[in-house]
Amino acid sequence: MIACGPIEERALVFAPPGPDSAVHLQWLEAAGESSHCVTGMEPLLHELRIGAGVLVIAVMPAQASLLDPLLTFLNQQPPWSDLPVIVLAPQQGLSPSQVQALSEQLGNLTIIEAPWSRTTFSSLVQNAVRARRRQYASRDCSMVLTEHQNQLNNMLQAIDKKESTPLDLTQRQDENLLHTHLEAVGQLAGGIAHDFNNMLAGIIGSLELLRRRLARGKTDDLDKLIDLGITSANRAAGLTHRLLAFARNQPLDSKPVAMNDWLQGMRVPLQNHLADNIELCLGSTECLWTAEIDPLQLENALLHLVSNACDAMPHGGQFTITASNQHLDPAFCESRAHLTPGDYVVLNVSDNGHGMPQNVLKHAFDPFFTTKGIGQGTGLGLSMIYGFCKQSRGHVSIESQESLGTTVMLYLPRLKTAPQHSEADSTLPAPPALGAEKTVLLVEDDAAVREVVTQVLCDQGFKVFSAMDADSALPVIESAQPIDLMISDVGLPGISGRQLADMSRQVRPDLTILFITGYARQATVHSGFLAPGMHLLSKPFTLERLTAKVNEMLPRQ
Repeated sequence: MIACGPIEERALVFAPPGPDSAVHLQWLEAAGESSHCVTGMEPLLHELRIGAGVLVIAVMPAQASLLDPLLTFLNQQPPWSDLPVIVLAPQQGLSPSQVQALSEQLGNLTIIEAPWSRTTFSSLVQNAVRARRRQYASRDCSMVLTEHQNQLNNMLQAIDKKESTPLDLTQRQDENLLHTHLEAVGQLAGGIAHDFNNMLAGIIGSLELLRRRLARGKTDDLDKLIDLGITSANRAAGLTHRLLAFARNQPLDSKPVAMNDWLQGMRVPLQNHLADNIELCLGSTECLWTAEIDPLQLENALLHLVSNACDAMPHGGQFTITASNQHLDPAFCESRAHLTPGDYVVLNVSDNGHGMPQNVLKHAFDPFFTTKGIGQGTGLGLSMIYGFCKQSRGHVSIESQESLGTTVMLYLPRLKTAPQHSEADSTLPAPPALGAEKTVLLVEDDAAVREVVTQVLCDQGFKVFSAMDADSALPVIESAQPIDLMISDVGLPGISGRQLADMSRQVRPDLTILFITGYARQATVHSGFLAPGMHLLSKPFTLERLTAKVNEMLPRQ
């Protein structure tokens, strides 16, 4: 038995004793996975009740009926549980009818046909355990919701039965809640359609005018049309990022950020975005902790607050940012959902503008809620900041009084472990890497994106191998060809980009990997998506941003 992790995440290997089971355990040990081998059905069921992240059936029993106790156990799983099962098919393989029967009986099933490699076996186990962790997270959330539901039921039962029975009240509350949700969805859809249609009109119109002028041989003043199209496309990209931030599904590239240095580095960008009649005041009363945050998204949040402050102070005023270290105790965190007690760096962002009345303040974080005129704002800014802070394991709150101003408090989680080196964000672009001797493997299923990225990297002097999926990338990874960096989309068909990364690390343990993604629900640092040596870049990205990221990740010469 290898005790390397929590019991709930261990791999249970069901196989008779012998050299094969020992090999499987050695593979799992080398991959850092906790595992335990059992040889009989009763011991297996006992261990499953204790906890498991994945079940590996190494040898199928001669009689299918011997699996009946296991099938009964799997059928009795709670709603949140769907235990991953990996079956190692025998040398003679499985018939189509056997495969179909196993899929129907075992549910969350993966079958590995012989001969299987250590790389394939280990990566499938690791991905199964990662999926199992998400099931445990759903279980924990369900327990919290059940507790809240019980509290609500207790409150309803305390209401005077003469006015209404608890059942009637519950039904009316459900109807009101459904109506509220439908109104919110309608408002969200309407806001998205309005803004996207405007942006698409700018993109399509610019391209059509370009085509007409080129057809007539008129090449003057094309830069203006190109700029109009790019501006509209960037606005559309910004809207999708704000939507994902609001939904807390934004891919984040969280890293250690030395907040004192970062704030000082933000002085010039903030000043450039403030009106001339607004004074910028930056200050911190102590040596700030290192925060774990996505510095680019934090910068976007502050710049949006600058925009709000300018609107609130048309005749001038003062925009102030103060920062402090704070330890939040359980009493403070109890009323703030999903906020964990601990250490935080708190940014207080204030203006002395006209402030907000209470009827506006209570809707400040609602999506598409805005007091600005049509075309002057999407109403997603504050909701984006709220979603970003929550997804980053932090919090945001807002205080405002009419004629006195507004203060927004951003709670940023402190880095739990000391960084090995300072990663304070810099406004200076990374110096170009010497690309002539660097090799990049690009894995991207979208042909247009694959072609653009390939051309950009080749123009920078890199040698590029491109592949459309994991199956075509693996032969390059397993070859003797040097690879300095792998760039992979997350949502590849078949084997995902994250699974491909695990397989690649089995062959090349030190391989540096850059994920590119437009949307991936699990692609966040805090869900364990990124391992050391892995970075994330959100689509759409500018060509300058891509080359800067590649130059940052590749070793300097």
